[in-house]
Amino acid sequence: MSWATARRISGWTNDLAAGQTEPMSRDTVNAICATFPGAECSDPWGGGHDAWKVGGKMFACVGTQGTGVSVKTPDVETAQMLIEVGEAQKAPYFHRSWVLFPLDAGEDALRHRLEIAYDTIRAGLTKKLQNSLAPRE
Repeated sequence: MSWATARRISGWTNDLAAGQTEPMSRDTVNAICATFPGAECSDPWGGGHDAWKVGGKMFACVGTQGTGVSVKTPDVETAQMLIEVGEAQKAPYFHRSWVLFPLDAGEDALRHRLEIAYDTIRAGLTKKLQNSLAPRE
């Protein structure tokens, strides 16, 4: 797979190269995740983790070091592709379908990955729980 194809499939854009001057932070990730219907933040392990969940299932997590955000991908193959093209790293302590995106990737790219992670987890919830959540805009 070519670099351009992988970038198109992953939805990646280099926002910093496109003129964005400020990288994202833990606060920016939290602000994005807070806009998703039914999303809740917790610190399940203590020590300063921001674990974002919908329907009790985690879709994103900022660790104690705050250097990146771990996100759920639709499958192991997508995670592997993102790692191979250099978009992300293997997320430590998580299943192979999770990847770690650096916070300096730019807001649009991280927002896109957070939306995919949220949508992936939300789609796996029971229909009753899905229907109780407002649509994501």
